[in-house]
Amino acid sequence: MINSDIFGQQKLTSFFPEIIPQKTFDPLKTTREERGKQIAESFGNMRRIADEVWIKVSGDMKYLFALMDDETRYWIAQEVAATKEGHDARGLFHEAKEVAGKRPNTIITDGLGSYKEAYSNEFYTIRKPRTRHIHTIKLSGDMNNNKMERMNGEVRDREKVMRGLKKDDTPILNGMQIFHNHMRPHEALKGKTPGEMCGIEIVGNNKWLTLIQNASQEVPTVNRGS
Repeated sequence: MINSDIFGQQKLTSFFPEIIPQKTFDPLKTTREERGKQIAESFGNMRRIADEVWIKVSGDMKYLFALMDDETRYWIAQEVAATKEGHDARGLFHEAKEVAGKRPNTIITDGLGSYKEAYSNEFYTIRKPRTRHIHTIKLSGDMNNNKMERMNGEVRDREKVMRGLKKDDTPILNGMQIFHNHMRPHEALKGKTPGEMCGIEIVGNNKWLTLIQNASQEVPTVNRGS
């Protein structure tokens, strides 16, 4: 639980992807790999979904590529691309792998060639068990990206109100990611946020203030050689 009035060990080290499920938080574990393992413990079926949506940046059409956890709907990774076809999505898959600390059991995408190449480079292994790539999605059944489409709708609705974004690396997209993961309750999650599904509970009258206060706190460094 993260409280705006209680600091000490109960704090976020940064916004994303360094956010830590408080159920397993250990202030001595400060490496990215250890944080990734803690996050991975909160993801259930290890199935990921990736998709892209067009957005307007400085008047130009660009694409936001995003990847989420299927069960918790936690938005794990994102990147902005100038084009859809031919985009190198390896960075998106690599970030997802780094945050979760492991490869997923399944990755679901559309048939875009960028995803196939990224899967081959980041998730495919000769040794079994290997990640399964499903790229023939359907509108019904389990193998669909309906959850990603709903999240894409969130992004488009917000982007329209703002009349586009100013630059590719705008903090607005990070803010949308934080809002989706930790502020917005989801009906399909029985009123919980994706963060709460991962064991991250943020309390206080102003959740944004809670996040900012906790993210500004320094994590103690440990001299492991002494």
